[in-house]
Amino acid sequence: MNKLLPLALPLTVALILYATGLTHTLGAHPWWAVKIIWIGLCLGLLVSAILWATRLLKPVRVIVLSGLTLVAFAIANIGKTRFVASYAEDAIAGQMWYFGWMATCTFFLAVLATAVWPTRNHQ
Repeated sequence: MNKLLPLALPLTVALILYATGLTHTLGAHPWWAVKIIWIGLCLGLLVSAILWATRLLKPVRVIVLSGLTLVAFAIANIGKTRFVASYAEDAIAGQMWYFGWMATCTFFLAVLATAVWPTRNHQ
C-alpha cells in the first residue's frame, strides 16, 4: 500500500475537489473548473515523479512545490482580475487565469504526491 499512496492521495483529493466544486469557489471559471483538476492530477503526478528522480531531499521538493503553488494561485487571481476588468478583452489575462489555475492544481497535487512518496533507499 505504501507504493500506491502517492497515487491514491492526489486522486482522492482530486475527487474531493471535483465533488465539492472548490476550484470554482476559489475563482476558477465555471467552464473549466473541473477540467483543470484532471489536467493538474496528471501533470502533478508527472512533476512529482520527475522531482523524485532528481534525488533532491523530500523537504526541499515539498517547499519548492508549495511555493510554486502559491505563485501559480497568485498569477491566476491577477489574471482573473485583469480579465474581468477588461470586459473579457485582455487575452493575455485570460491565459494567465486559465494556465494559472492549471498550474495551481498541478503543483498542489504534486505537493501531496511528493509528501507521501516513499524515500529512496541509499545504499
